Amino acid sequence: MKYNKLATVLCSAALGLLVLTSCEGADLYSIDSPEWLSSRADSIAAAKAANQGDEEEIEGLQEDVYQVGAADFSTGWWAAFSKYYQIPEGQKWVAQFNLSINPAAPNTYKNFAMIICNDEDRGAANYREYGAIRYDNQPSGNSEWGDYIDRSLVTSDLTFETDTDTGVDKLGGKVTLTIDRTAGGLVVTITNGTVTKVYNQTSPLANLNEDQSNTTIRAFLVPEGSCINFLGSTIEPIGGFTSREDKLPIGLVLNGVPKKVLQGTTLEEAFANVTATVKFEQEVSLDVKLSDLSVQAVPDMNSLGKKTLIAAYAKTFKGEGATPVIGTAEFEVVDKMYTLLGAADNSSAWWSEHSQNIKVNPGETLVTTFTNYTSGGGNWNNFVVCLTSQDGATEYGILRSDNWGWGTGWAGEELASKCTPSGGQADWATWLAAMDGAKVTIYTTNNGDGTCDVKCVMLGNDGVTYNQDYIGLNTVTNPDDFYFHLTIDNCHLEFDDVLGADDNSSAWWSEHSPSIKVAPGESVTRRFRNYTSGGGNWNNFVVCLTSQDGATEYGILRSDNWGWGTGWAGEELASKCTPSGGQADWATWLAAMDDAMVTVTVKNNGDGTCDVRCVMLGNDGVTYNQDYIGLNTVTNPDDLWMHFTIDNCHLVFE
Repeated sequence: MKYNKLATVLCSAALGLLVLTSCEGADLYSIDSPEWLSSRADSIAAAKAANQGDEEEIEGLQEDVYQVGAADFSTGWWAAFSKYYQIPEGQKWVAQFNLSINPAAPNTYKNFAMIICNDEDRGAANYREYGAIRYDNQPSGNSEWGDYIDRSLVTSDLTFETDTDTGVDKLGGKVTLTIDRTAGGLVVTITNGTVTKVYNQTSPLANLNEDQSNTTIRAFLVPEGSCINFLGSTIEPIGGFTSREDKLPIGLVLNGVPKKVLQGTTLEEAFANVTATVKFEQEVSLDVKLSDLSVQAVPDMNSLGKKTLIAAYAKTFKGEGATPVIGTAEFEVVDKMYTLLGAADNSSAWWSEHSQNIKVNPGETLVTTFTNYTSGGGNWNNFVVCLTSQDGATEYGILRSDNWGWGTGWAGEELASKCTPSGGQADWATWLAAMDGAKVTIYTTNNGDGTCDVKCVMLGNDGVTYNQDYIGLNTVTNPDDFYFHLTIDNCHLEFDDVLGADDNSSAWWSEHSPSIKVAPGESVTRRFRNYTSGGGNWNNFVVCLTSQDGATEYGILRSDNWGWGTGWAGEELASKCTPSGGQADWATWLAAMDDAMVTVTVKNNGDGTCDVRCVMLGNDGVTYNQDYIGLNTVTNPDDLWMHFTIDNCHLVFE
């Protein structure tokens, strides 16, 4: 890689860029399998042998040379697409391409899927899908899907039992894909001469086009953890064919640039996983590694603050020298990185990472805060709330942030009939753009009666507050075994809701977290990391129980078994309530409180008393408890609010 030493033309172009831009039914029958399929595969092999290795000629095949998916196999699902190919009724489409399979791929689905849709662009209001057919064949898995795809019509001479079976490498090589509508139905054949998969539907396709006189369908390919190098097509795609002639670069987009970089990290370390998509003439693109680029951080990598990464690519499609094209991306150098869920470049795939499972007791509300960063590929590339049993075997609800989900006894399309959701944004494109860097607060309530509520408040990067609520979800078969956690899908979550300065210099009562109401008979739980200056036992979190306006202090409760409030002082604590806790060795406890994971639950008993339970998992692996039980100072149970303050410490909320 060429660091910092850019050609004069690059420097001029980069400086100019910085000036001009801100840094910123019918009868259905199957093929007689496996005899028919084996015979077909054998005939293909025999034809190749007869030709002594010569290429089988496909009538009408024209050059269509371009790449889909990254050559390093980093492309996730629904992140890269082939061109659109339109297949009118009564015609046949044949395509050829080289399919590269990751030799280290652990999953059988890491190949490609062919999507068949109506004659509309993805994202159009009238876009509808017949379904998808993936090259691998797993009858118990998800190798085909869609309302108009009948999985019983699929045959293959390579079948996988699970996602992790060996043999996915057999799907690589030169692939011939055929969609045949000449007999009135739909026959899809995918073969590389070794593995052949066929979908044979003899009944006519439903017409999903708004214009019923238009019976054309479209097809496109989507790789996942693989790379497709197109070779040719018998039908001209939308946008035209791409020839093998050399092409000049015309644009560059950086991928996977982290939002934040820790101070002291080198350029090489910080951006090691960054790639770039170079756009060439004739709508050809190529994914390249950072080592193929000239890069520079402006103004530098040393000081804190917002920076711009400038990258240049100076080659033609075939690798000849060319005038460079420039791409930029913003990042920030910070002096402290907080807990992340998912890779900072949003490359972590669906269900790949999970936060810790947290129990939510009947009648309890768990409050969780974080910053959401999205790859922006789709609405689903954001946080996902998981409501499960402790062992995860029962999924009460897997709830996406875009008003979709599934769980025990219901699927996404049944959501409206199974619960009473609210939310959903008027303009999803605007919402998706605003979710990159959105501040999110989630309130998860176990109602204790077999239902739960999940309320999501999302403050977008555009300053607009978006709401996404699932109310009265009635799938909680065991309210005593109800747990919450988060997962991701090509996004990452940063738990960076901080109270107090990172160096623990914030003085007593100088900062307060937002207040949360605790209704009669309900509980509210918050989790956070506690960091202390270590000067005294009091230099840790403080729980504040007040009226909404703060004028009445029912209790200001320190984490070291001391506090005060309306009608009582610290020394009167024992006579005013029944506290428990207190540590045998306070010095050991204080040392353990730096980077302790703390869970605080406040319960409003509704009778003028409340309970506060603090569970502190110290940095020594020991769990410490600090409880204030039966605190009898709540003069107005309908006006009990909780928040936190600090005293030469700081808290990082989860």
